[in-house]
Amino acid sequence: MQIPHTGSTAALRIGFVPGVTLTKWRKIWAERFPRLHLDAIEVAQPDQREVLAAGQVELCFVRLPVDVAGLHLIKLYEEAPVAWVSKDHVFAAVDEVETADLACETVLELVNQDNLNLVAAGHAVFQVPQSVARTQSRRDLVYRPITDAPATTIGLAWLVANEHELIEEFIGIVRGRTANSSRSAQARATNPPAKKARPAAKPKSTSVARGQRRRHR
Repeated sequence: MQIPHTGSTAALRIGFVPGVTLTKWRKIWAERFPRLHLDAIEVAQPDQREVLAAGQVELCFVRLPVDVAGLHLIKLYEEAPVAWVSKDHVFAAVDEVETADLACETVLELVNQDNLNLVAAGHAVFQVPQSVARTQSRRDLVYRPITDAPATTIGLAWLVANEHELIEEFIGIVRGRTANSSRSAQARATNPPAKKARPAAKPKSTSVARGQRRRHR
């Protein structure tokens, strides 16, 4: 198993499995932290756990299931399953399929060049999340919903032992926190807590004030 290596000096490194789209989150990051580069690295699903353990990335968008030992994990959203097939395949002529329809097919889940060639030639069928088929679309392939197959889940994971100060910032963006959120280090730096006002001095008592007036006569 080969883990991707990066010599990046980015402020924060994010891994993501195929099918995950980071456009929105990267845009918000760039607006809030224009001087802090965010490096996004596509990771093969079999390597999603290893890139975290090896320190290749600080956080990774993973596709469940994943070994959560030593990890923090936030579940984000579910993905619909599809059959991704050649345009000449019989499935291309229908609007949707069921898992029973796949019984006589060679079903593949790992998307790589060899498997893409097999599917394009009509010798196999991909069963993948719709996001994978959509982001890696090809003119010679089409996809159809599998109505009774279980959905898959995308989550955001990071090592419990990783105390990188920007992890919380990125999690806040993914969770939709505003830049002024009290949990944001940026917000705390930009808007430090106001100093407590000193209480006003108490006025001198009437008797003391009268005594002072007598001394000045």
